[in-house]
Amino acid sequence: MSKARIIISAIVMMAIYVLSSCDTVNEENRLIYVKPASVARNVLIEDFTGQRCVNCPNATDEIEHLQQFYGADTVIAVGIHSGPFAKTSRGVPYSLYTEEGDEYFNYWRVESQPKGVIDRKGTSEYPTWSSLVREELSFTAPVSLSATTEYTDETRELRVVVNSEGIDGNTTGNLQVWLIENGIVDFQYMPDGSVNREYTHNHVFRRSVNGTWGTAYNITEGQRRDDSFTCTLDEGWKPENMAVVVFVYNNAGVQQVIQVPVK
Repeated sequence: MSKARIIISAIVMMAIYVLSSCDTVNEENRLIYVKPASVARNVLIEDFTGQRCVNCPNATDEIEHLQQFYGADTVIAVGIHSGPFAKTSRGVPYSLYTEEGDEYFNYWRVESQPKGVIDRKGTSEYPTWSSLVREELSFTAPVSLSATTEYTDETRELRVVVNSEGIDGNTTGNLQVWLIENGIVDFQYMPDGSVNREYTHNHVFRRSVNGTWGTAYNITEGQRRDDSFTCTLDEGWKPENMAVVVFVYNNAGVQQVIQVPVK
């Protein structure tokens, strides 16, 4: 037998050995589904407030207390200046008032201020917020959210990309993207009846990026999706003091909420 044939025979025998030594894997066992890891739920507080509301600073203090205890990225607050206390006695809106905020105010049938909505599960008084927040934090989120922002100084254009992953079951509802601003110095009526003209307003609702009620949303367990939005910031808003609040909600309430800085 020639040397070339010997080499070819050896290669063939080796291939037969390798193939015969491999275990046969059933088709159904080749891909094993791994459930996504559970995700802790953050909490959204919609604080219906106004500059003529003398007790509203007490609600703000309660929010700051909760954020100091749990973290400002865990308890996410949005101050919605709306209703009669966000306007003069003659009905002229103050600078922090928004028409969208009034839509939310009317939807929730807010009868007095301050009033809050925790994870979109009905209105509540600020002394109860601590227990309500603690209860919401005991749940896990059926969806994981993250977001990135791109802001252009010259055009004041902001692009927001929201990344989602389904964690548990099927989540259907709406995806909402809001802009808030911190560090706004303006007047505020105080609990003692005085007027503080150097009051610092934080987490002030500025506008919705994707409509008053958001974008229709659906995601299944293990699925990933990306949503992109753009808007232009108003003159006078300070992008370095602003954040984007992103949340998914449905009839059962807010399923998850996050916030990221504009820049």
